[in-house]
Amino acid sequence: MSSSTEPSPSGDRRARVRRAVRRTVLARRRPLAAGCAAVAVLAGVHAVRPPAPRAVAVTVAAHDLPSGTVLRAEDLVVRKLPADSAPVGSQADAIGRTLAAPVRRGEPVTDVRLVAPSLIDGYPGRVALPVRIADADAVALLRAGDHVDLVVADPRRGSASYVAVDVPVLALPAPSDHDAGTPGLTGRLVVVAALPSDVDRIAGAAATDLLSIVISR
Repeated sequence: MSSSTEPSPSGDRRARVRRAVRRTVLARRRPLAAGCAAVAVLAGVHAVRPPAPRAVAVTVAAHDLPSGTVLRAEDLVVRKLPADSAPVGSQADAIGRTLAAPVRRGEPVTDVRLVAPSLIDGYPGRVALPVRIADADAVALLRAGDHVDLVVADPRRGSASYVAVDVPVLALPAPSDHDAGTPGLTGRLVVVAALPSDVDRIAGAAATDLLSIVISR
């Protein structure tokens, strides 16, 4: 009994499939080559790309804040910034602190923007002293960083005299509801950088007479 040399139906189907696949690959070899090259280029770019810079958490203003604002949780938001561009002195514990100067929305809140010992660092030999100025409208003309002369006026005698000159303004606390409800409490509070030798004289004048300001620069 002789063996058959005719191919089986299943073998014939496999051969046809192999030929079809080969024709398809040959017909599309250029697009496939281009795709492989693109993948190789992307892999090379990714390999030489520098690592993403390290990010740090920075406290920034959630909206525009005027000088003298006592910061609340809703006034602040945390943003991630690259470590090499993050400001020095960012204050993560700024809630409850008082702004020494206006801050724009998105601006980092740093130590020099707050009423604190670090603010006095810019004025060696001086101390932060809150004083109440009788004319609130005059205080509204001031900005942190201005320099003023403090003048005491005695309404009974109709006289006035200087108690301190060239005093830097550190902060202008916003009026509070407590101030409005306190009998006899008028004017506006100003935080100044006073010389220690002037503190007793300024505090004494503020306790007995009316303090006014002269904007010197």
